[in-house]
Order: sequence, then structure tokens, then C-alpha cells
Amino acid sequence: MTSALLEHLRAAVGADHVLTDGDLAAYTRDWRGRRTGRALAVVRPASTQEVAAVVRACADAGTPLIPQGGNTSLSVGSTPDESGTQVVLSLTRMNRVRTIDRDNLTMTVEAGCILQTLQETADKEGLLFPLSLAAEGSCTIGGNLGTNAGGTQVVRYGNTRELCLGLEVVTPQGEVWDGLSGLRKDNTGYDLRHLFIGSEGTLGVITAATMKLFPQPAAQLTAWAAVPSMKAAVRLLGLAHRHLGAGLTGFEAMGQFALSLVARHMPQLRVPFAGMEGAPYCVLLENSDSESEAHARERFEHLLEQAIDDGCVLDAVVAESLAQAHELWHVRESIPLAQAEEGLNIKHDISIAASRIPAYVEYADALLQREIPGVRLVNFGHLGDGNLHYNVQAPEGGDAKAFLREQEARVNQLVYDAVAKFGGSFSAEHGVGQLKTGELTHYKSPVALSMMRAIKQALDPQGLMNPGCILAVE
Repeated sequence: MTSALLEHLRAAVGADHVLTDGDLAAYTRDWRGRRTGRALAVVRPASTQEVAAVVRACADAGTPLIPQGGNTSLSVGSTPDESGTQVVLSLTRMNRVRTIDRDNLTMTVEAGCILQTLQETADKEGLLFPLSLAAEGSCTIGGNLGTNAGGTQVVRYGNTRELCLGLEVVTPQGEVWDGLSGLRKDNTGYDLRHLFIGSEGTLGVITAATMKLFPQPAAQLTAWAAVPSMKAAVRLLGLAHRHLGAGLTGFEAMGQFALSLVARHMPQLRVPFAGMEGAPYCVLLENSDSESEAHARERFEHLLEQAIDDGCVLDAVVAESLAQAHELWHVRESIPLAQAEEGLNIKHDISIAASRIPAYVEYADALLQREIPGVRLVNFGHLGDGNLHYNVQAPEGGDAKAFLREQEARVNQLVYDAVAKFGGSFSAEHGVGQLKTGELTHYKSPVALSMMRAIKQALDPQGLMNPGCILAVE
């Protein structure tokens, strides 16, 4: 049966694009190095028709299929298990920009298109594709859609879901659904697009998408502010909303310990207000405006002056050029890399209503320090949309591997129970993957789980699409 399946796959995509030997770690090892699986084959189709042929062959053989884009999942959502019986469906060859409709402000692209390619293609047309992530140079739009990725500009433009107008999907039976209309209004029954966005390849294979584009802003201003508390950061967020309105594009909060890791491991970067007394947090905020830069800067600086008078900002700097703005953003985006340099850590991607984040942080900080003395908290994230990366590092000088091995389950329980206490979610933008299926079972309501399983059974009755991802295999 296996040899017959491989022959069908080679006939579908060409023998050179069915990989069974050699080093396949790029496809079988997850981005964080948490798990390494083993694939029956890695198949690399170049068209929707080839994807459909591969899916049909796997369905006929009863072989599980793992859709994969850039393999940058932070929740082990796109790598095979260790059985050697699953086929990895890599979409990286499907990387074309199919069309740009300037009048409709849309771009239709294939799922394997690198996110940065979308950004650069839009920019060449004098337009903006606003989705921006740290992994934008390697992640793909199909993966972004599969996890409903967020990023740094959600506060204005929304998650990937809000940026998508249409999809092309290969169903688990190998049929092709063409929903690439680009319509902003289409009230003709169930919105199937939303079933597949965020489904992490468990309901079908996204092969192409029609995404929204926007006019380029006339002015873009960036500031870095030192704040006396998380509560003050939330007050600053409220002021920014009132002063800037829809112009508020990004609003990031970063704890001083997180910034100290950047200063320690990347000394070439200048970290504003590093270690400033009385300023446990810094905020990076961005304003994009269609007005003249002079007018936008005047309003932006007035916001910061009022915030200083209000006491929610201790000091602030405004980037004087696009290069300086990029430097500030580079500091923020370097926190995960600096944390990795510090050693293995326990990552969390949580969301809580912004108004409740100060109380959550105070509660969770005290709880973790009491239960596991000496732990170091790397707290940073997209405060503008209530998303924190509330990570936990081993005590100074401790064995990071041993800490991860011995404390991860306990730390996760403490953090996620606290998140539930404050009405939040244990996964804001990274997805569930294989890593958090237990948490989904524990924290999701039985009614919600029942509906999710019913949808999975209806669309994928054989259970072959990314099994063990999101919903635990029963």
C-alpha cells in the first residue's frame, strides 16, 4: 500500500518533489525544536490541481496529511508525529501572486507566498498590506490564515481573518472550493471562509487567498515611552485612542527584564530607558495618518505631552526618521531571540481584556514568585489588542533544561488558571497546534468542543487532516 501511494504521489507532483530520503528536518522538526517527527514522505505540489490529486491519493490510502507552510508554528501545528506514516504537504512551491486589483484594493496570492512578499508587492504598487510578524521573512500567508495570526498592527487592521476576503480550499476529499470572489458583501448562507481561517489545516488545505490592501499612510510616527506601571500603560492606551482614533496602528508593552535580555545579548542595539528607575515597563506606539506629517506629528507629540502631565508616561522619545523607527521596532522584535539566547523558557501567548491586564499581571507575577521562587518573567506583547507573551525563564544561574522538564506543566497550570480567572484565552495568536490540545479540552466549554468535533467529523470524517492538531485524537 505504501509503495502504491508513493507512486501515485510521484505521478501527481513529479518524482523530484516527493522526498523520502536525506535530511528532512526542515519539514519534520518544529520551529522551536520542541518536537521532531518522521514523515512517510514530504510532497511539494506546485498547483491547486496537484494539491487536490495528493489529497485524493492520501484519502484513498487512508494516510494522514499534514499541511505545512513555512513551518514556523510556535505550537507544533505543522509537523508530523514520530510514526513515519504521515505525509507532509509542503505548499512552499505555490508562491505566486496571482492578481492585484487596485480598484478593489485586493491581492490574490497562493498559500505558499512568504508574508514579506505580500508586503513588498503591495508597496511596489503604492499600497499597504498591514500584516506584520517577527517571522514575516519565512512564514507563509497560508500558515498565517491557518492560525489567524495577529502581529503588531491588529489594533488598527485586525487579525489575518479581518484581512481576508476569500479563499480557495482543497477539501479532505480532494475537491476544490473556489471562494476567491474578493467581495466585501456576500450574505448567501454560511461563511465557509471563516471555518478554514484558524483551523490549522484540520478541515482542509488553503491553497490561495484574496487579501485586503490599503492606501499607504501619508505619515507614520513612532514613539518609545517609559511608564511607571502596567496600569499606566493601559491609561496611555486610552489616551492614544482618544487623541489618534483610527490612526493608532501599534501599541506594544515590554517589561524591563525582557528589554534587559536584549541589552545583554544584543549589545549593538540601543534600548531606550533601559533599567530606568521607577519605570518597570516601556511602551512602543505607532501612529499612521493620511494627513500631512507636520499635522500628524503635532497631534502625536501633544498626546505624549498630555500623557506626561497625566503621569502615565515618565519620559518618551519620538523617532525622527523612518530608520530610527525601524531601530525601535527592531528592539521590540528582538525580545524573543534574546530570550532564546538566555536559555530554554516556557512560552505563553495569552489574551485578556486590556482593562483587566494590570490586575492579571499583578496577580500572576505574585503567584509565580510565591509558588516557584526566583523565576524570571519575560512579559511583553501587543497590549493594544490585549495579547501578552507572558513567558517564564528559569531562575538566574539555574539549569534551563531541568527547569523546563520539571516545571513546565506546573507553570502552565498556574498561568492558564489565572488567565481563566480573568476571563481570557490561553491562545491569542499562536494557535493550539499539538502542544495545547490538553488546554483546549480543559478550558474550552463542553458545548464549544462538541460543536468543533461535529464540524471536524462533517468535513473530515476519516480524520486524516492534521490529526492531533487542535482537537486531541480520541
